[in-house]
Amino acid sequence: QVQVVESGGGLVEPGGSLRLSCAASGSIFNIYAMAWYRQAPGKERELVAAIPHTGATKYADSVKGRFTISRDNAKNTVYLQMNSLKPEDTAVYFCNLEGVEITPGPYVDFDSWGQGTQVTVSS
Repeated sequence: QVQVVESGGGLVEPGGSLRLSCAASGSIFNIYAMAWYRQAPGKERELVAAIPHTGATKYADSVKGRFTISRDNAKNTVYLQMNSLKPEDTAVYFCNLEGVEITPGPYVDFDSWGQGTQVTVSS
């Protein structure tokens, strides 16, 4: 079973930066889609940034120009560099990975979520 673990969250002042990491482990054949979502208290989970295997990135309008998503396929890891953070960026950030898992039988698709990491932007 593919496991996903995020790290890098924390408390930062407005204007500061954080870098989130998300690493997958298990019997992975490939990961064709990696994305970061976030969920603020009382709000629905929203897509923050995505990067498919083609490398064509996609961002929410609210983070364009401030956040950068990148991936290291050799390490099955996706990153989210967050700059110029604002209080409205405060949320739990989740990593989502979609790919193909190696099994004793036919390979199977997986769609795995991490446990989430808290990002708090406050002075």
